[in-house]
Amino acid sequence: MEQPTDVIDSREPWVKKQIDEYVATDGERPHFRGGAPLVLLTYKGSKTGQWRRTCLIGAEFEGEYLLIASKGGAPDHPKWYPNLVANPEAWLQVGAEYFPVLASTADAQAKPARWDFMVGLYPEYEDYQKKTSRDIPVVRLARL
Repeated sequence: MEQPTDVIDSREPWVKKQIDEYVATDGERPHFRGGAPLVLLTYKGSKTGQWRRTCLIGAEFEGEYLLIASKGGAPDHPKWYPNLVANPEAWLQVGAEYFPVLASTADAQAKPARWDFMVGLYPEYEDYQKKTSRDIPVVRLARL
């Protein structure tokens, strides 16, 4: 898969700042609350086809990377999630390494262990799930 060019970073100022700091330091900064590890996800918009990038909590688990589509417990999914479902081929930056991935949503059998692992890294996910009636997805990213 060809590496994307002309990527639009998140329009949220605080996320844009995280992205800039992450890129400038090859992931050494920024530091997130509680030391939760951060990654950069580059995904394609389902309507525009434009590549977009955001900074998220993410970690490796059993040979794949995991993300949580929590949006802080909001009633709707974060914008990146439906775009990733529509276009599952994406790019992930972990530290200085940048590589293509294929995204899928953890099913009912796979989710519990992955959810527990991510809650161990960032316990607020449990509170986010309590705030919303939607089932917060766990996204699996497999290297291509």
